[in-house]
Amino acid sequence: MSGSPVVLALDAAGLACSVAVAAGEELLAAARCETAHGQAERLMPLIERTMGEAGYAAAALDMVAVTVGPGSFTGIRAGLAAARGIALALGKPLLGVTTFEAVAAGPALRAAAIEGALLVVLETRREDLYAQLFDRSGQPCAAPAAVMPAQLAPMIAAAVGEAPLLVAGDAVQRAAPALAGRRVSVLAGSPPDARGVWRAALSRWRAGMREERARPFYLRPPDLTLPNRALP
Repeated sequence: MSGSPVVLALDAAGLACSVAVAAGEELLAAARCETAHGQAERLMPLIERTMGEAGYAAAALDMVAVTVGPGSFTGIRAGLAAARGIALALGKPLLGVTTFEAVAAGPALRAAAIEGALLVVLETRREDLYAQLFDRSGQPCAAPAAVMPAQLAPMIAAAVGEAPLLVAGDAVQRAAPALAGRRVSVLAGSPPDARGVWRAALSRWRAGMREERARPFYLRPPDLTLPNRALP
């Protein structure tokens, strides 16, 4: 296998479904559908359309990559199910990428200048946020966490002191007010996207990480409503 693998990248963990097909550094086709629900119904048609636009048959793929979370419980499961099914049917490697890594490697960040640290913040659709810090080279410098906005400033100070901060992700508007007083730049239009999944997976491929078990990554248990049971 070459250093220019044909990659199918998927993301359904956040507030959208997105698909990208690339050959090495060349993006061949990409599509995105904004949706907070119904990822399972929308993802497979999006994959078929994007593969057709790229002009590649599924058999030409060298790798499948997918976001494993954190994010929507149903979206994570839908993305993993689709990616696993395709990889298994074709006998191709499957790589899992966190939603944080997808943002950090995404198209908006490629043109951004990171002077100090990168904070990726993601929507939980609750009062808290998912957050992780990266250094300027894109390597994690703190563990991911589910935190309230008021906890962001002390968390960042403990990890990177007063270093300048670039904030990216789909929760930047909620995070920014909690960071008043720091040197902060907010990168709008930087949600998780399959193009970031492709870039993150390609870096791993070239580092020799050709396959890893793609498991759901949750920062808290899913919201489940259990049926009422009558007491005996």
